[in-house]
Formats: sequence, C-alpha cells, structure tokens
Amino acid sequence: MEESIEKQTSIMNKYMGVFVDKIPSIIVAIITIIIGIIIAKIVKKILNKALSKYKSSTGLVGFMINFVQFIIIIFAFMQALGGLGVNTTSLAAMLGAAGFSIGLAFKEVLSNFGSSMIILFFKPFDVGDYIKCEENEGTVESIQIFSTTLKTVDNKHIILPNFQLTTNPVINYTSQNVRRIDFVFYVDYNTEIKDLYSIANGIFEYEKRILSSPEPLIGVDSMNNNMIKFIAKPWVKTDDYWNTYYSLMEKFKKEFDNNGIKMANVNIMTQL
Repeated sequence: MEESIEKQTSIMNKYMGVFVDKIPSIIVAIITIIIGIIIAKIVKKILNKALSKYKSSTGLVGFMINFVQFIIIIFAFMQALGGLGVNTTSLAAMLGAAGFSIGLAFKEVLSNFGSSMIILFFKPFDVGDYIKCEENEGTVESIQIFSTTLKTVDNKHIILPNFQLTTNPVINYTSQNVRRIDFVFYVDYNTEIKDLYSIANGIFEYEKRILSSPEPLIGVDSMNNNMIKFIAKPWVKTDDYWNTYYSLMEKFKKEFDNNGIKMANVNIMTQL
C-alpha cells in the first residue's frame, strides 16, 4: 500500500516538474495566440478599409477578409503548439485525415461551399441582380458561404443552396444594361399587315423609354390559313422593362380595338 502511494506521489511530482518547466513556454504560447488574434483583427480592419471601394464585389471581398483572418489565427495556434513541443507536422496530418473523414460525411455541405467559391470568383450574378433558377426567381439579397437568398417580387425570401445555382441553368435578367421586350400577337388571317406595322411604329415612336439603338424589330413571324403571328420587339433600359411592358401592352390593346384588329381564336392559336 505504502509503495503504491509512493509510486503515485513520484508520478505526480514528475508531471508537476514537467509542468513547472513548461510554464515559460505556456506563457509564450498564450501570448503568441493573443498577438495572433490582435494582428488578425488589425488586418481585418485594414482590408475592410482598403477594399471598401469594391462595392460591386461585396460577397467576394467579405469572404477574402474572413479567410485571411482565419489563416492568421490558425498560424498563431500552430506556432504556439510548436513552441510547446507539439509535432505540428503530425498534427497537420491528423487534421488532414480527420478533414477527409468529415468531408465524406458532409459532402453536400462542402459542395455548397465549393459552389459559393465559383459564384464569388466567376460572378454569374451578384447582389442586386434579378435571376431565375428552375422555378425560383427573385432579386439576389445576399450570397453566403452555403446558400444564396432571393427576394421575390411579392416580398418573399427564397433560400437556395449554392450547389443548385452552379449545377442548373441560371437566367440573369439584369446583368445587361438593356433588355428587349418581346410582344407576340396572334391576329385574324384577314388582318391588313400594313395596319399592324402602322400601329407598332406609332406606339414605339411616341414612347420615350424605347431606345432608338438597337432598333425595334417588327414583322410577321409566321402564318397559316387561320391566323398571323405578328411580333413587335423594342429595346429598353433594364430598369424600365416592366413599367414599359405594361404600358405598351395597354396601348396595343387600345389601338387594336380602335382599328378593328381581331385576335385569333385561342384554341387555334395553341396549334400554331
């Protein structure tokens, strides 16, 4: 019994001696970590100030700043562990093996992370753009590490996984400064073509929001024994698209009525 107590006491004294010897190294390690955190915060402030002018790439800038801050802190921790005598090479190998296992378990999460890198670097869309992906569409409010938030026209939020946005076709409606409005009318076959041209040209001439260049496209797209497919496609600034669309649609309706233009039968129209 006494031998066991003496053995345990000897072991405790040994570890206490090791701990006491390591106290200076522990203090240095703690100071190293604190300095690393302080440096990371200072660097973050400097980068925020230096990169604030790149407002069109807020998502990418924010990610880069946070990534640099993370790397500095990790470096400080590795330096502190190295000062304590920990084999950082072996630790890095263990972390790599653990990361591989975690990667297999969180495959979808990492896919979303990788997709966020594609979105932020290649910028198929940015904050403020109006996009459509499959059945979801809206204005991009934010691009996060794992998801993107859209705001619909009726003020709803749609949160889409980033992986979905890089593996499916995405339509960006506002990436260009100008857009074309496509009006398609199915009218009775006996309609005078010159009347259709006259109506379209008259409406477009007096609408100030329509651009002169590129010129509007007006013409007969196709016809059969029952109807004529008439197109009128003016160009407008992207910001004016919807207001101009609704205004012109109303004007076409009034002018068609005033000139006796008859629309084709709906059932026949679907067969064209």
